[in-house]
Amino acid sequence: MSGQQRFRDAMFSYAPTPLRVLVRGEGARVWDDQGTEYLDFLAGIAVNALGHAHPVFVEAVSRQAGRIAHVSNYFASEPQLELAERLKRLTGGDAVFFGNSGTEVIEAAIKVSRRTGRTRILTLEKSFHGRSTGALAITGKDSYRTPFEPLIPGPEFLPSTVEALENAIGPDVAALVLEPIKGEAGALDLPEGYLAAARALTAKHGALLILDEIQTGAGRTGDWFAFQRDGIVPDLLALAKGIGGGFPIGALVAFGPVKDLLQPGDHGTTFGGNPLATATANAVLGEIERADLVGNARAMGELIRAGLAALDHPAITDVSGRGLLVGIGLDGPHAGAVATRALELGLIVNAAAEDRIRLAPPLTITAADVDRFFDLFPQALAATESSDS
Repeated sequence: MSGQQRFRDAMFSYAPTPLRVLVRGEGARVWDDQGTEYLDFLAGIAVNALGHAHPVFVEAVSRQAGRIAHVSNYFASEPQLELAERLKRLTGGDAVFFGNSGTEVIEAAIKVSRRTGRTRILTLEKSFHGRSTGALAITGKDSYRTPFEPLIPGPEFLPSTVEALENAIGPDVAALVLEPIKGEAGALDLPEGYLAAARALTAKHGALLILDEIQTGAGRTGDWFAFQRDGIVPDLLALAKGIGGGFPIGALVAFGPVKDLLQPGDHGTTFGGNPLATATANAVLGEIERADLVGNARAMGELIRAGLAALDHPAITDVSGRGLLVGIGLDGPHAGAVATRALELGLIVNAAAEDRIRLAPPLTITAADVDRFFDLFPQALAATESSDS
C-alpha cells in the first residue's frame, strides 16, 4: 500500500497530496521511502535549526531519555532551570514560562493580557499566531478564522502601518500582538521603524507589546531574536520551533513587572518544561551559540538574496525577510505550482501564499547547499509559465 493510501486510511485534516513519506535525514537533506533525496529548504517550517540528525541533537535526546524524561511541574529539573536562565541571558528577559508549542505559549500570552483588566487586543492583517481557538482569534487570516467563529471577543486586525496603529490604540487596549516578520504570509516584512513605533505607542497607552518570534527566533533572522535589531524591549516574547531543533517546546519570556500578572495556579501545562524537551533545547541553543549559526544565518541569507537578484527572473517580484527566513514574491498565483515542481526536482520549499514562496532552511546550511538550491530553483520557476497557460 502506498504512503498516500495509508495516510488517507489512517489520518485526517492534513491534505495527503503531494505526500512523501520521509524516513531519514542528514544535515540539509532528507530521503523518502523510495530512496529519493531532497534538499530541505523548509526545515520542518523553521524548526530544524541544526538540520536533520545533528549529533548534538541526537546525543542530547539520547542522554536525557536515559536519565529522566518527565516529572510534571510539581517538581523542577536541572535542564528546565538551565534553559530558563539561558533564555533570560539571550533575550534580556526576566522570567520564562514553558509550554509545548507556539500556539500554547500564545494562549498563555492572551491570558496574561486579560490580567491587565482590559480585553481589546490589536493584531495585524495577514498575521498567524496558531490554530487553537484563542490563538486563532488573533490570527489575521479570515479563511482560517471564519469557519470557527464565534471566537474570543476583542481582537482587531490592523494594516501594518504606524498610522493605523495610532488611530486604533487607546487606554482600553490590553495588548498589541505581532510578528516582526509575518512568516505564514510568506516572510512579509513590517515597515522600517514599525517595531520602535509600536513599542512607543503601547508604552504610552499602558498596553502590552507581545512579540511572536516563533518563526523568527533562535538566530533565524541573523540576530538571536528579530526584535534586538530594532533596539526595543517587548513585554512578552513567544518562542517555539527552532529553540527545540525538532523537539516540541515553547517558551514565553516575560520582561519586567509583567511576569507578576499571572499568579501560581492561573495557568499551567502537564508537559511544559519537561526535562527531555529542555535538555534538548539547551543543546540546540548551545550549538547555535558555539558554532555561530546566527552569523551563518546572516551570511547564507545574504548569499541567497544575491543569488535571487542575479537570477533576474521575470516571475520574481520581490524578496523579503531577513537571514534564513526568505520570502519570494511571484507575479501571480504560481506558488503551489513552483513548490510542486521543486519537490519533483528534489527541492523542498513552501508555498506560503498563492503568490509567495517561503524558504526557511537549517541554520547549518553551507555555500554548497546554496549552490545546489540555485541548480534546482530556477527549474522550478519554469512552472510559472505553465501555470499561466
